Amino acid sequence: MNFTLECEREEDGRWLAEVVELPGALAYGTSANQAMAKADVVALRVLAERLENEEVDPINIHISIPLAA
Repeated sequence: MNFTLECEREEDGRWLAEVVELPGALAYGTSANQAMAKADVVALRVLAERLENEEVDPINIHISIPLAA
């Protein structure tokens, strides 16, 4: 299962990141990186809760996190 992370800057200067395939998995940040990191955390929490409540079947998970420059 692959997830799409979209990020855009709001008119007020904040950044909004959203995991498209998980409705409600979005987060704001003061930078694009901060917003995306927060959205990643929300997505992982949503997936964990769904698994815990047996709302989805277990899946193979591959997590790739780029190293900080």
